Amino acid sequence: MLTAVERLAARLAALTGWRRLLAACGFGILSVAALPPFYLVPLLAVAFTGLLWLAQGAKSPCAAFAIGWAFGFGHYAAGLYWITNALLVDAAKFGWLVPFAVSGLSLFLGLFAAAALAALHQLRARGFAQGWAGPLAFALLWTAVEWLRGHILTGFPWNQIATVWAALPVMTQSAALFGAYGLTLLTVAAAAAFAPLGEPNLPSLARRRTLLLLLPLALCAFFGVWRIGGALEANSPGANVPGVNLRLVQGNIDQRLKWQDDVRVETARKYLALSAQPSANPTMGPINAVIWPETALPFFLADEPELRAALGQLAGRLAPGALVITGTPRAERAPYRIWNSVQAVDARGEIVATYDKFHLVPFGEYMPLRGLLPFDKITAGAVDFSAGPGPQTMTLPGLPPASPLVCYEVIFPGNVTDPRARAGWLLNVTNDGWFGISTGPHQHLASARLRAVEEGLPLVRAANTGISAIVDSYGRLRMSLALGTSGVLDGALPAALAPTLYARFGDFIFLMLFAAALAGCVLRRR
Repeated sequence: MLTAVERLAARLAALTGWRRLLAACGFGILSVAALPPFYLVPLLAVAFTGLLWLAQGAKSPCAAFAIGWAFGFGHYAAGLYWITNALLVDAAKFGWLVPFAVSGLSLFLGLFAAAALAALHQLRARGFAQGWAGPLAFALLWTAVEWLRGHILTGFPWNQIATVWAALPVMTQSAALFGAYGLTLLTVAAAAAFAPLGEPNLPSLARRRTLLLLLPLALCAFFGVWRIGGALEANSPGANVPGVNLRLVQGNIDQRLKWQDDVRVETARKYLALSAQPSANPTMGPINAVIWPETALPFFLADEPELRAALGQLAGRLAPGALVITGTPRAERAPYRIWNSVQAVDARGEIVATYDKFHLVPFGEYMPLRGLLPFDKITAGAVDFSAGPGPQTMTLPGLPPASPLVCYEVIFPGNVTDPRARAGWLLNVTNDGWFGISTGPHQHLASARLRAVEEGLPLVRAANTGISAIVDSYGRLRMSLALGTSGVLDGALPAALAPTLYARFGDFIFLMLFAAALAGCVLRRR
């Protein structure tokens, strides 16, 4: 006699046509509830289990492909809906794209999930995905296509499954060993481990073995408890870089207004006024650096001597050797090129360090296939941004060397520091004003926190509309400013840890973990 779980699995497997695709899309939407800012992680198990039960009824690779595509469409459409906010910043010019942007991107990204399900169907047909090997094979395929999504066509590793644990630092510590992709593999395997419980002919011993796929994730939790157990508290000696205090400024400037001629000067004045206000933390020492967000200054700073002088005066009032670090566009005239940059200004009003963003946003900062597509990029100006030379370590007088990351550069595992010169902290300046009041800024911050764990480096994040934050080297949130607010955040710079295994070897340990799981599927068939 079938159990209730087996009957539910059979009903889902029996669905056909539009009902099956609608159910797959619904499970994809449900999976987003596990992502930031909701963190309803058990629903990930419901979503992946339902997906695998639907796939059991696929009679061909094409049918499995369609199921995966519908799931992927729901997953990415619900997770990336906030992209429409960027198009509505200049609604008169780009508003007509709203019905097509998220649906088109989701249909494209859904192809990755579709490929995983089609490949899983083929593995099942050849006996490589039976019993507990089914969820493991699915986890391998999902992680493989997620890795591809993060690398091909400049990459877009947004909303990796590993980010479901961002609010629980105990669960993210294993990223210091094998990165976000390794944590994704173990998370997907555990979430899909319940799918074989719906197989009517599976022996009871095999059912219990399937739940062993939860064990690696449990070991990650134990490792996290041990690792964080040895961490220093925020105010303990050695927990912070001695004598280094930072002020993050969140101007909360409306993206629709900031480039207007009559608003640009007021924007600079607001940032200067916020930066000069007394500290709310009287026990903290002098401020060594004020940090402003991405393109906080809607000017070419090198061409504005009066503005640089004002920044120098601000730095001179803070502490000896203090700096103002800001996001700003940078230009060269012959030939004319522009960069999305970070520049540091000292008390003399001199630019003492410059970093140029290297990982540009397609359609946002440049137009791919510009000769074929009749569109403009959505950021201000007709000229595409140029790319910088890659991850670089910025030498800042009086501060530990920093690894600057502009906006979504911080979402790329293993590509946030210069391996030739290890930085002492990650400096992420961003303008999440493009996202509006949505889940986007929360997702962005969650990904950034994983980079801190992977690299064993503190993360300092200055955002225009939020969420500005200071994150320690364990990915723990020290302090933050809420989304959609204006203000400053004063805090000490957390200390860096020794290079983690992931910082030393990158994805090598993840690939070893992947190979071990793949070997398990092969041995299961034999």
